Amino acid sequence: MLATPPDFDVLIVGAGISGIGMAAHMEMKAPHHSYCIVERRDNLGGTWDLFRYPGIRSDSDMHTLGFDFEPWRHEKSIADAPAILEYLDRIVDERGIRQHMRFGLKVVSADFHHDDARWHVEMEKADGSRTHLTANFLYLGAGYYDYDEPYDPGFDFGEFEGQVLHPQFWPENLDYAGKNVVVIGSGATAVTIVPSMAREAGHVTMLQRTPTWMFTRPAKDAIANFLRAVLPETLAYRLTRFKNIKMQDFSFKLARDKPQKVIDALYKKIEKSLGPDYDKATFTPPYKPWEQRLCLVPDEDLFRAMKAGKADVVTGHIAKFEKGGVRLTDGRFLPADIVVTATGLKLAVAGKIDVRVDGEAVKFNERFYYKGCMFSNLPNLAVVFGYLNASWTLRADINSDYVCRVLEHMRRTGATIATPVLTKEAEAAIVEDDVFDFSSGYIQRGKHIMPKNSVSYPWRLNQEYVVDRKRMKDDPLTDGLLTFTRAGANAHGAEEQLEAAE
Repeated sequence: MLATPPDFDVLIVGAGISGIGMAAHMEMKAPHHSYCIVERRDNLGGTWDLFRYPGIRSDSDMHTLGFDFEPWRHEKSIADAPAILEYLDRIVDERGIRQHMRFGLKVVSADFHHDDARWHVEMEKADGSRTHLTANFLYLGAGYYDYDEPYDPGFDFGEFEGQVLHPQFWPENLDYAGKNVVVIGSGATAVTIVPSMAREAGHVTMLQRTPTWMFTRPAKDAIANFLRAVLPETLAYRLTRFKNIKMQDFSFKLARDKPQKVIDALYKKIEKSLGPDYDKATFTPPYKPWEQRLCLVPDEDLFRAMKAGKADVVTGHIAKFEKGGVRLTDGRFLPADIVVTATGLKLAVAGKIDVRVDGEAVKFNERFYYKGCMFSNLPNLAVVFGYLNASWTLRADINSDYVCRVLEHMRRTGATIATPVLTKEAEAAIVEDDVFDFSSGYIQRGKHIMPKNSVSYPWRLNQEYVVDRKRMKDDPLTDGLLTFTRAGANAHGAEEQLEAAE
């Protein structure tokens, strides 16, 4: 036993969906372990508190973006940020989680010391001062992008005299009534902002360099609402969640196996919304469906704004920004009082924390994922990087459940260090895979910082939830790779201790 215990058994970084989910799982499945959630912002919610742009909403249904343990009760399954924050607030209050949360603390560095089996964590307060704490296990729920700066495509705004905004830093009380707005981008953020701003703006133009595959669906899930009316809440939620997971899985596989069939179905839905004379080229990307995420258009809101003459979608390249608007390379001029640069995010690994082991910096791009949750030869650390082809929370749930089982095993056996061990010989034999088989710009720009991926389990971040859920639950914890050791000199040789401590 260690002479003095750490401040906490588990330090959870981030009070968004991932961090709150881990805390809730610990309350249920690892109740003997102490924990603390630290959050750099002043409120919980992560993404859903940070982004304040008009119309901010989920692009996944809340029966899968919601947690497996907490039913989604709202009528709309495509929910706005206030509804999602209300859901998270209810969870932290009803489950006694809020008392474990500390706000206004940005984790700067974390160094794991084998000799005392704990992370030594340095945090920065809002006033710039530093504070420290220790924890046996570190759970990173800090998201996947850079909170400090978005992707900057390097626009020169030249003579443009209007307002330039990025969705990540939206100003309070922006007055855009009656104004011309140009939203640069064609991803989920642009598709959300355009119809929302179009309700008050004079006109909104979505300027895309390349089109995105779009699909429509009702914001309300009729089947979910029917089931909730006739069945107990938990059962109705479980059935809806099962239905939606299966539909996500089926749709993704169909797009990969029979892309033309999916393309025809997408065109048919757009034609139903816009009429037979719509410009097909505007909605035809140079890639197949699900080579990038599809963009959701709930209740046809974007298409309704277009039909009403309040919005349009223009494909083109920017030549320059002029007084009063944007000039395209083909000579067209788009009048603008406000330009919104919905040009994407910058990927970030481990919340940009300076992670070290015994003082040596950890280079994540030189380590392999282990079960999409931990990393090769990195002790007592887990992370959440959600699915690209399904809801983020699906991975958050299975990773939280898995880590709770690891923690409970450590408690029962007296182990203080859990390390997925990958020997040099075994690593040399690994066939690497593309960590993300997606062509999205933010994915391609950030791949150089991402951890490595194997073609085969467990050294990979998989993109098939149904398979992952089963393997994470059924595969033995003591698989000969995840080793359990104790603090002290012998812990440094964890790679030599392939037998699990029982």
